[in-house]
Amino acid sequence: MSMAIATSSASVAMRSWMMIIGIAFALGSIVRLAEGRAFFVFGDSLVDSGNNNYLATTARADAPPYGIDFPTHRPTGRFSNGFNIPDIISQRIGQSEAPLPYLSPELNGQRLLIGANFASAGIGILNDTGIQFVNIIRMFRQLDYFAEYQRRVSAVIGARQARQLVNRALVLITVGGNDFVNNYYLVPYSARSRQFTLPNYVKYIISEYRKLLMRLYELGARRVLVTGTGPLGCVPAELALRGSNGGCSAELQRATSLYNPQLEQMLQGINRKIGQTVFIAANTQQTHMDFISNPQAYGFTTAKVACCGQGPNNGLGLCTALSNLCPNRQLYAFWDPFHPSEKANRLIVEQIFSGSTNYMTPMNLSTVMALDSLTS
Repeated sequence: MSMAIATSSASVAMRSWMMIIGIAFALGSIVRLAEGRAFFVFGDSLVDSGNNNYLATTARADAPPYGIDFPTHRPTGRFSNGFNIPDIISQRIGQSEAPLPYLSPELNGQRLLIGANFASAGIGILNDTGIQFVNIIRMFRQLDYFAEYQRRVSAVIGARQARQLVNRALVLITVGGNDFVNNYYLVPYSARSRQFTLPNYVKYIISEYRKLLMRLYELGARRVLVTGTGPLGCVPAELALRGSNGGCSAELQRATSLYNPQLEQMLQGINRKIGQTVFIAANTQQTHMDFISNPQAYGFTTAKVACCGQGPNNGLGLCTALSNLCPNRQLYAFWDPFHPSEKANRLIVEQIFSGSTNYMTPMNLSTVMALDSLTS
């Protein structure tokens, strides 16, 4: 009798021990994943990877020919013929896959540890930007989702590990262009253009952007790439609508030239206040201007005509299955009236990683990652 009890006790103890080992192994694998660098993305259509697919809005890229050069050759919600900027950064930092859209039902469990993409096409710094698109994830809501994400990931790996994952993560934020093209200049005599002169409007959106970035910092972000606007007056849509004598729109170029330097100054001011380099400015305007001013040097035949579109410069309306479509996307700097081609996106990311201080302030992403590797 005593022998049977002893055997039974030993068996229970062994099962308990094996269960403990199994739990420890599972937690260990999650923690190892968490030790890799997570990646979070905020902003507009330049970096949206499909959140708007889950929303009732016209600001969507979920129909052909979008995605024609994506590995699946199917539309994904990215405003690109293939990969967008977050995809390419994710590849460069060695992630197994790009962060999923936050609204994707597939974003759960261990996939949360890769990060998340909160971006939504049509949004701006201001809440009234993109009102014509109705149901989009405005910046304040993207940050609310980031807080919610942290609660979700805490349930997977614990609060301390979740905070560490966020602190060590790379963050990309791309927003601001729509505050001009889909707000101030959306219609003649827009509400904002009656309220502000252009210089005062720029100061206003910079001050509002600062509030958003400080909330991002308060939520734990410690390495944040902030892209300026591209040359808004030179995209095919604006060449078609506002361009003069085949050249860029002078008024939108003026907006860009006012906005980008003030954005960089604001980021430097925040870094000084914090006492460390959290916010890194990416001068995407200069990168764009490089291939707009000399497209042939980068293997493009044109930086004025979109691959997909209609009307002058293929710059009018949406890119649809009925649009003109170029046979070789490698030759076009712009995929559609507003968005760069995958090839152009790769050039932009290359400057983010290795560009001089003409492109990246105070340092490029390769330098950031080398520094971080010394302290991790």
